[in-house]
Amino acid sequence: MSVVKTPNWRRLFESGPLFLKGSFTASRIGSFLFLSFTGLLVLFPLLMALLNSFKTTAEMNQAVMALPRTFNFNNYVTAFQSMRFLHSALNTFVITVCSTFGIVLFSSMAGYKLSRTKTVLSNVIFFLIISSMMIPFSVIMIPLVKVSAQLHILNKIWGVILVYIGVGINMPIFLYHGFVKTIPQEVEEAALIDGASYWQSFRKIIFPMLQPINITVALLQIIWIWNDFMLPLVFISNQNNYTLILSTQSFYTLYSTSWELILAGNFMAVIPVIVVYLIFQKNIQEGIATGALKG
Repeated sequence: MSVVKTPNWRRLFESGPLFLKGSFTASRIGSFLFLSFTGLLVLFPLLMALLNSFKTTAEMNQAVMALPRTFNFNNYVTAFQSMRFLHSALNTFVITVCSTFGIVLFSSMAGYKLSRTKTVLSNVIFFLIISSMMIPFSVIMIPLVKVSAQLHILNKIWGVILVYIGVGINMPIFLYHGFVKTIPQEVEEAALIDGASYWQSFRKIIFPMLQPINITVALLQIIWIWNDFMLPLVFISNQNNYTLILSTQSFYTLYSTSWELILAGNFMAVIPVIVVYLIFQKNIQEGIATGALKG
């Protein structure tokens, strides 16, 4: 006796409307369309900036939205030379690495201490740190410059590093404060019973257990510091200490602006952090979610 098979299209029709079944629900289609539209809004300006970085000055003035007639790599060569790219990249690397190390070190200790200490004073300090996240840099910029001038740390790379650590430590403390709560307190109590000091307990036991949030905080600071323009602009006037992003200001003149060179220089400058983010984006998302939810 032969079995008559029902066509796939007929089974789908008889089982109900397609948009109500499985992965093809209306909500998922709506989410997909919304995310696609949002992604397009983000990527379109970047794509136009990339295309314009290959244009000549005449093409830029004629039609910004048009495709370049030829892909002119001379803009990248000129930007590379004018920016003193390798020297500026070294300055950026030193500032980014040292600032990130200081932020991770001090914010992990502060977040750990504030999370474990259950006093009114610690709660007040933590509240003030969190409140400082709502203060924009432009508000404290002038007082910072005046204090830095009195301390003679303007125009010095190590001075910029100190300012980055001070300005960028509040959000990492918030993330560490939440992440430390996921670590059982019995772990460090056992270490103290075994004769370890408070510092040894943190350095040898707690800090290694903070590795997920350490990676997240480090990556966030690297992306921020590497791409930052405002703080180096305010604190650095010596061209020998310029960062990559700051060195693009040489393309601004009193009577003209070489936008094609600025775009080429910016794209060369941000390539490293784009690669870092694409590789470690999962770590960033997981660390932020854990620290924020537990905080």
